[in-house]
Amino acid sequence: MDIKISEISAQETHKLRHEVMWPHKPRAYVVLGNDEEGKHFGLFKDSNLISVVSLFLDGKDAQFRKFATKTSEQGNGYGTLLLNHLMTVVSNDKRIKKLWCNARADKIAFYERFGMIQTNKRFAKGGVKYIIMERTF
Repeated sequence: MDIKISEISAQETHKLRHEVMWPHKPRAYVVLGNDEEGKHFGLFKDSNLISVVSLFLDGKDAQFRKFATKTSEQGNGYGTLLLNHLMTVVSNDKRIKKLWCNARADKIAFYERFGMIQTNKRFAKGGVKYIIMERTF
């Protein structure tokens, strides 16, 4: 088994984002207006894209969005590998002081393993509850 993480285009993330996050919505629902401004990473298992995440910089803050792992591959550590890679990228970029995300409420414990903490900011979108989590560098 060959695992590789590399930077990919925004377009390469769309199919997996759609399948995993919002399969009952139109594909355009997972396309971000600023996708072209982000850095996008993909984890490939034997040349198959199975996990994606997108990183957006805003001054000293960075947000990761649209983190998705193929449903059949969840629980196998691939998302952990990809998020560890993202944390390394962020920690090596001396411009970034804070990383944050809109975490699905049922995934809080997963993000806490990466040093992210819950804020008091919460919201719902499409019937899904979210909590904003952050980590400082």
